Amino acid sequence: MAKQVDSHEEWLKQLAEESRRKQETFMNGIAEKLRRPRITSAPEHPFRGAPDFWKAFEWPLEERIDRFEANFKAAGGHVERLADMEAAKRFIADKAEALSAKYVIRQNQPELNELGLEGALEPLGAAVRVWNNDPEENWRARAAESDFGVVIADYAAAYTGSVTVLSSKDKGRSVSLLPTVLFVLIPLERLKTRLGEILPDFDAAGREALPAGIHFISGPSRSADIENDLTIGVHGPGVVYALMIG
Repeated sequence: MAKQVDSHEEWLKQLAEESRRKQETFMNGIAEKLRRPRITSAPEHPFRGAPDFWKAFEWPLEERIDRFEANFKAAGGHVERLADMEAAKRFIADKAEALSAKYVIRQNQPELNELGLEGALEPLGAAVRVWNNDPEENWRARAAESDFGVVIADYAAAYTGSVTVLSSKDKGRSVSLLPTVLFVLIPLERLKTRLGEILPDFDAAGREALPAGIHFISGPSRSADIENDLTIGVHGPGVVYALMIG
C-alpha cells in the first residue's frame, strides 16, 4: 500500500512539473513576441484602497441632494423631494389612484408601520400586504403580483446615485425586485456622499452580523442583449421613485 501511495505522489509531482514547464514556455513566448523581458515578481503597490483625500471628501447636504437627484434621474429613475413621511404617503396614494394599483407590498419596518399606507390606499381599492407577517403566505408570489413595492432605504450615495436596501426576514428582497413600480423612501440623514461612507459599516459589523443581502439600486431594471437593444423592467421594476424625505 505504501508503495502505491509513493508512486501516486510521484506521478502528481511529475504532472505539476510538466505543467510549470508549459507555463514557462507559454509566458516566455508572449514576452518574446512583445520584445520585452518577462516580469517575474509582483509589481509594487505603494497605495492601497482609497487615497486619504477621497476618504475625507464630503458634499454639504444640499449638494448631496442635487447630485443624487441628477445621477438617479440619469439612470432612468424618478426623484421627488418631500417634506415629511405624511407627504410621502400622499404621493404614493396619488400614484396608486392614477395608475389604478390593486396590490401593494411593503417592508415590515417600524417607519412604514407608522406611515399608515393601509388607511390611505385601501379606500382607493388597493390592498396593502406587509412582508412576512403571515408564515403561511407565499410572499414571493404576493410580491410578483404587486403593482407597487414600498421600501425604506438603509443608505443612499449621492456620488453614484444609488440606494442601499438590506435584506432580512422583515425586509425581503422580493419587495424591491418583483413589483412593477418601486417606491424607495430615503430619510435625508441616510444620504451620504460616497459609497465609501457606507461599506465600512458592514466590515465593522463582522461576518456573523451581515444582512442576508445588500442591494444597490440605481434606477429601474435595465437589460441589453448582444446587439445592445436596451429593455427596461426585465429583471426588476420598470419604474422606480426615490422619495427624499425631510
